[in-house]
Amino acid sequence: MSMSNEQPAPTIESIQDKPIHGHIRSFVMRRGHLSDAQRQAHERLLPRFGVPPAEGPIDFGALFGRRAPVVLEIGFGMGHTTAAIAAAHPATDFLGIEVYTPGVGSLLRHVEDDALTNVRIIQTDAVEVLKQRIAQASLAGVHIYFPDPWPKLRHHKRRLIQPPFIAHLATRISPGGYLHCATDWEPYAQQMLEVLSAEPLLVNQADGFAPRPEWRPLTKFEQRGLRLGHGVFDLMFRRRTADESDQAAG
Repeated sequence: MSMSNEQPAPTIESIQDKPIHGHIRSFVMRRGHLSDAQRQAHERLLPRFGVPPAEGPIDFGALFGRRAPVVLEIGFGMGHTTAAIAAAHPATDFLGIEVYTPGVGSLLRHVEDDALTNVRIIQTDAVEVLKQRIAQASLAGVHIYFPDPWPKLRHHKRRLIQPPFIAHLATRISPGGYLHCATDWEPYAQQMLEVLSAEPLLVNQADGFAPRPEWRPLTKFEQRGLRLGHGVFDLMFRRRTADESDQAAG
């Protein structure tokens, strides 16, 4: 079982067998207990900090009330890591995608308790968000932490990190922006490394796996796994600049 941001998040399925532009359902909902506090936070705060349904790319300036770098997090689980990073980086805005209602309620509680003004949440399908709501080259960074590893061979096609998804995601990152992934499942880590390394728009910022950056806090499950000797693998890639892309093509 993979570690996550304090509780297993809903899975975001791979789109390997369907094109990014097709009509797909990219996630599998998991049942989980919704506490009264999470439900109340969801009902009371999502209208304020959520992204309302609309068509076309999100206007980040209007959404956050300012112009600042925007980092997208796909599948934030219970939101503890998201809140910690946002609190430590007030000059950056963070847009979290999650379909798991207890997780959304949990992050909303953090947003209120910590008086965070730089977090917004969109509770819907990540693939649909990328396809319809995120403009090309508009993101300063993307975080994908501990996605479901789908360890059984017959389920590997459900993994999020697959070439079609990454090819599309890379176009939404601004030149020079970054993609940071982390997993505790070594076979999936190897697949991630292969897929990201094969994407022409991305370049690895390390020789293979990267050290965990100080700004990504350890989750309690990650700390427990490390004590038990489980590995955690970080991958840090950057979108090539126009000059780098020309050199790579040449």
